[in-house]
Amino acid sequence: MAFTVTKDTIIGDVLDYDSSLAEIFFGIGMHCVGWPGARGETIEEAAMVHGVDWAPIVAALRARIQ
Repeated sequence: MAFTVTKDTIIGDVLDYDSSLAEIFFGIGMHCVGWPGARGETIEEAAMVHGVDWAPIVAALRARIQ
C-alpha cells in the first residue's frame, strides 16, 4: 500500500515513512519538525502555526514520494 500525504497527515508519520522528507519542512522554515510535539501535528496545523499555506507542502511531499 502506498503512503499518501494529505493536509491531515501527521508530520511524525511523514518522517517515519522517510526521514529525508524533513528537508521539505526545513526548506520552508519549519525547523521544529524534530521537536516531539511537532511530530504529532498535522501538516495543516503546522502550516497554520508558521503562517504558510499547507497545499505547497503537500504537493512537494507527494512529488518527492513518487
